[in-house]
Amino acid sequence: MKSITLRKSFVNDIPGIEELYQRAAVHEGGLARTASEITRDYVEHFVSKSIYSGIEIIAAGDEPGRIVGEIHCYANGIAALSHVLTDLTIAVDPEYQGKGVGRMLFTELLNDVTVNRPDILRVELIARESNLRAISFYESLGFKKEGRLTKRIKRSNGDFEDDLVMGWLR
Repeated sequence: MKSITLRKSFVNDIPGIEELYQRAAVHEGGLARTASEITRDYVEHFVSKSIYSGIEIIAAGDEPGRIVGEIHCYANGIAALSHVLTDLTIAVDPEYQGKGVGRMLFTELLNDVTVNRPDILRVELIARESNLRAISFYESLGFKKEGRLTKRIKRSNGDFEDDLVMGWLR
């Protein structure tokens, strides 16, 4: 595998993150959003929230400026949930999937929570019930299935699918 460097993100990474999300969104099920829904405003929103109240890590490949993976989560601003990082999203370039980039990003994120964020006791994400590979992966990292959101996802063919709520606890 090519060399991968992990680091915290910066505002100037927004164009590269947007390009990564465009590449990942092409495959149905890769992201909840379609490629047409990946906008600069969307990316700016989650980058700013993650930098301000959460964690965002990018994986850079060998090509200068190319981001091949990104993971983020953030606090939602509610005092009673101040110990929770939510809306966790990960995107890995299709060319790099299955090569350990996702595990590297998750490991770095959970390590950052453990070492640097004693205020955070919970990290949560949502996964499509049909994405068995991702669910198994999340469970291998210590996430537990906690609930089901019935008929939450509407597929492109009009069928519905449930989302699973998963949580990692310190």
